[in-house]
Amino acid sequence: MASFFQNIGENIMKFVSTIQWYDILDIIVVALVFYYCIKLFTRTRAIHLVRGFVFLGLVYFIVSALNMSTSSFLFSRLFSDIVLVIVLLFQPEFRHAIESFGRGDFAKFNLFSSYSSLMREETQQSISALVKAVMTMSDGKVGALIVLEGKSPLGEIIATGSEIDAKISEPIVENIFYPKSPLHDGAMVIRNNRITAAGCILPLTQNELSRELGTRHRAAVGMSEVSDALVIVVSEETGAVSAAQNATLKRGLASGELLELLNAFLFSDEEKSVKRPRRKRHEK
Repeated sequence: MASFFQNIGENIMKFVSTIQWYDILDIIVVALVFYYCIKLFTRTRAIHLVRGFVFLGLVYFIVSALNMSTSSFLFSRLFSDIVLVIVLLFQPEFRHAIESFGRGDFAKFNLFSSYSSLMREETQQSISALVKAVMTMSDGKVGALIVLEGKSPLGEIIATGSEIDAKISEPIVENIFYPKSPLHDGAMVIRNNRITAAGCILPLTQNELSRELGTRHRAAVGMSEVSDALVIVVSEETGAVSAAQNATLKRGLASGELLELLNAFLFSDEEKSVKRPRRKRHEK
């Protein structure tokens, strides 16, 4: 037994002695490439495609191990052109990454950036500022559409608008949705407690809604159908405040109800001081 471990130790020492400085550099470069790719994919819904490929890979391994000829042939044809398939499926993500590096947007890949690291007090201040801005726009009947990102990344939605990266404040929110602002017709996206983009285009729901509800409400419900985001709507016609989440729409929210909804959405289970409101069906 002692000789066995001694041989292992000798093999490890021989391997270490053959490593050159450029081998270490090579490992670091490959690790960084993989890290940035993972970071990029987790910011968009492409992560679901990655999970799908992993699942297909596991199925391919199983059918190959069981010698299932027909299934193995089909999967082998798929994975034989895997590079081409990946390039076609992830073309928007690769393009966005190259453009980001070309613009020098390295801060977007900050290793330590995490929403969970934000202090509760800062988040509470952002919630308060957002509620005040929404209620001010409600009183003035200024239309608004605000998306708060959940666990499902909204990189594709952010890419359709103009990137901002600003702290949430009442004046900034109101200025973005000012009727003469070039960004007022689109949606504002909030990520990691900051205004990430404005003027974004959201998918419209195909479900039937009340005829009195306009495009903003259809976009809010549509966004909540394809993600776990919370979407706030201010009606331009009536000034009424609504919120869409999990493919449901809650209308006629007062400031206290909106504050409760935002607290329930933004804080983890351990931090919630209020209960999450019950889900309702589409109001028609």
